[in-house]
Amino acid sequence: MKLWSILGNSQKLDGGAMFGNAPRALWARWVEPDAGNRIALACRALLVEDLDGRTVLFETGIGAFFEPKLRERYGVVESEHVLLDSLARAGFSHEDIDVVVLSHLHFDHAGGLLAPWQEGQAQALLFPKATFVVGAAHWQRARAPHPRDRASFIPELPGLLEASGRLELVEGPHARALGEAVRFTFSDGHTPGLMLSEIVGPQRDAQGQAHGGVAFCADLIPGRFWVHVPITMGYDRNAELLIDEKRAFLDDALARGVRLFFTHDTDCALAQVTRDAQGRFGTTHEVAELHARPLAA
Repeated sequence: MKLWSILGNSQKLDGGAMFGNAPRALWARWVEPDAGNRIALACRALLVEDLDGRTVLFETGIGAFFEPKLRERYGVVESEHVLLDSLARAGFSHEDIDVVVLSHLHFDHAGGLLAPWQEGQAQALLFPKATFVVGAAHWQRARAPHPRDRASFIPELPGLLEASGRLELVEGPHARALGEAVRFTFSDGHTPGLMLSEIVGPQRDAQGQAHGGVAFCADLIPGRFWVHVPITMGYDRNAELLIDEKRAFLDDALARGVRLFFTHDTDCALAQVTRDAQGRFGTTHEVAELHARPLAA
């Protein structure tokens, strides 16, 4: 099993929105804002080759489906579909992917499923062989969004996924498409039914618990700076719930040696969890990029 970090289109969003109620004087020490108070964000996917015999992509980033005015409004930097170029540099095509796992269907995580925008052309799905794995509870949210987050969804996407005949909705810890190689847990603080994926590690303890895996943190923990438990985003639907979920998630990751994979951190793809004497979580052994990295490395 080998892991790649695959960059998609990047974004610039308001730093205050990304750091919730944290003051600018604090978050500006971590990420320098531009003149418009925006910060740079990655949309990074995780590619796993030979995951129980399958080639699996965890998320697709924002992609290039927006028409030019919306692309500018939402701070998408590049006009081309960067994810496809990044896959090609790693030696893959979207046609090689057997399974696409989507933590949720907000456009900055699922927009890369779609072909690049072309004037006068209807939206179309890429990944012609892939099974699309989505959490069942979040699927209901995507089909009937709340006014607070309606703009975060792509209205046509659920219909396209259903029409593909390759959609699998997940309610428990495992998906048919992946067996027991990936374990799912769920979070509601950012959006209802956010699905967190853990590539199961190779070791087991005396209680049979897996150690040494990799967790795709999605928007529960967008990057290193959000590992600090009180830091949330203005986009989170329930910040207090997210803080409780994040603390439990990090406690578990620390206890079992599960490393964290970040989608929105521009400089760090993978890191290990730490906790200091005061109980504050942090990261160590930070890795900027993965290229054919073995799971156990």
